[in-house]
Amino acid sequence: MSLERLERMLNREQFEKVKAIDNPELHRFLADWIEWLEPEKVFVCTDSEEDEQHVRWKALYYGEEKMLETPNHTVHYDSYYDQARDKANTAILTPGGRKLPFLNTKDRDEGLREIKELMKGIMHGKELFVCFFVLGPRNSIFTIPAVQLTDSAYVAHSEFILYRKGYEEFRRLGRAARFFRFVHSEGELDERKTSKNLDRRRIYIDLEDETVYSVNTQYGGNTIGLKKPAFRLTIKRAVEEGWLSEHMFLMRVNGPHGRKTYFTGAYPSMCGKTSTAMVPWENIVGDDLTFILQVDGRARGANVEKGVFGIIQGVNQEDDPIIWKVLHSPVEIIFSNVLVKDGKPYWNGMGIEIPSDGENHSGEWWRGKKDEEGNEIPPSHKNARFTVSLEHFPNVDMEALESPCGVEIGGMIFGGRDADTWPPVREAFDWEHGVITMGASLESETTAATLGKEGVRAFNAMAILDFMSVHLGDYIRNYLDFGRKLKRAPKIFAVNYFLRENGQWLNHKLDKGVWLKWMELRVHNDVDAIETPIGYIPRYRDLVKLFKDVLGKDYTRGDYEKQFTIRVPELLGKLDRVERIYRETVREVPERLFEVLDEERKRLLEARERYGDYISPFALEEKL
Repeated sequence: MSLERLERMLNREQFEKVKAIDNPELHRFLADWIEWLEPEKVFVCTDSEEDEQHVRWKALYYGEEKMLETPNHTVHYDSYYDQARDKANTAILTPGGRKLPFLNTKDRDEGLREIKELMKGIMHGKELFVCFFVLGPRNSIFTIPAVQLTDSAYVAHSEFILYRKGYEEFRRLGRAARFFRFVHSEGELDERKTSKNLDRRRIYIDLEDETVYSVNTQYGGNTIGLKKPAFRLTIKRAVEEGWLSEHMFLMRVNGPHGRKTYFTGAYPSMCGKTSTAMVPWENIVGDDLTFILQVDGRARGANVEKGVFGIIQGVNQEDDPIIWKVLHSPVEIIFSNVLVKDGKPYWNGMGIEIPSDGENHSGEWWRGKKDEEGNEIPPSHKNARFTVSLEHFPNVDMEALESPCGVEIGGMIFGGRDADTWPPVREAFDWEHGVITMGASLESETTAATLGKEGVRAFNAMAILDFMSVHLGDYIRNYLDFGRKLKRAPKIFAVNYFLRENGQWLNHKLDKGVWLKWMELRVHNDVDAIETPIGYIPRYRDLVKLFKDVLGKDYTRGDYEKQFTIRVPELLGKLDRVERIYRETVREVPERLFEVLDEERKRLLEARERYGDYISPFALEEKL
């Protein structure tokens, strides 16, 4: 029946592409939504280069992208007020609108009615692109197939760069495919080809049908279905099935004698996540999302994606030599919401002189131009992006990126922006201690640019709260259970690149390269460590050698002591804040969480009795 409906709606060539996939559920989904959206024409994308080229061309033809001077470079603009994830209008659809801590939920029936009304006939006169992709490597233990419906050639083009093609996977899996669905329409466009009806912008995640709907928006975080919209779906599936779907980079740290050790890392925004994954002498596998499964008692991870949808602000030649080189190479890149002058892209903080006029996300731009609220408009938006495939990065570990079995995870890192509490690096006593006191207790300070007040600590467990789709207690319970199933669990570490004293940073931005090398050595028990109330920290003599070997610089006893002092009052204050959040806001959490927090509190109190409020690492080293 569904195939017959599709045959009436599609031309012969496009119909044959759909018919070749033996999946009645897919056929029903496509027939229902094509009928409802009422596009003028439909293009079904296979894995062929010709179909991908069709999407690239249509992005230019429809004016959603413009060519730049460098071959294969294009620029896309979102509406001036459509520049980031729309948290207010993003909702998890739950039965009866069931409330969940930290989540924006909406009654499922009401949300589905609203989104269907908004989308009725919305593609009239437009072309609908039907695209097939997979999350994770193809034909692997990590593979999740997904189908995207969109009338935005820019969105479809972005997904071809960011994700592995999935048409042949759908054909291979046939009726066995348990797939995600994404339905997107940019809605009516203005003269600049940007979404117009932002008051009717909605992003609704239906966990029951594993479907995400987004409408009247173009910004990638709202519309690129397999990115953060799909993340909500994978978190729920992971909790149900007993694996981990994480907001983590995946990277290779190169140890002695050619040893390869893989780490994941979760950091809130602007806390060093990308810069850690891009340390020049190590190797990147992924910068954002990682699936972690248990295989033969070991944790194995894979990059969900194959490309980067990266923030471009602040990328400069000195601090980001690898990204800079890629951005100035004639490889396929979509720049979004940057300044363009004479066919060249410019962005804030790029380290070179920026023209005083050009075109940007506000239209024609000149220095000093203000928006309707009287705010001066910068050359590029602070959330301006670049979209590029990882294969173009000289430091990518391609074998790991495409491994159907993923890579064994040796270490897991949690990091936040913290001026006065956590030391630069430390190791958990065990899986439970790390998950609870490092991951589930993660806080990060805001900046004046975001909230108008600097140094406000924001709770952000596992750097994942913005994307959570289940109760946080269930998520943590799954984390603890996952570790118990492992014969050898990854070691868990916490990092903090933002310690300050009298307004001065105690770390240099390149020091993270040393912390990575120390963590790699600890995974293999190649160096001892000092036991503290909050975990293991490096010995001074080991760091002296690493600073010399890695950075070619001297590392003083004074720097070490300042950085690795155990700050008992601040640590106790943090424990109190975190426990209060779990008792008063989250509530339904494993009792083990409170037990582990209390054990840490007791260790800190005992240490304070013996050493005082601020404990030198040298005092603790005597216990070795």
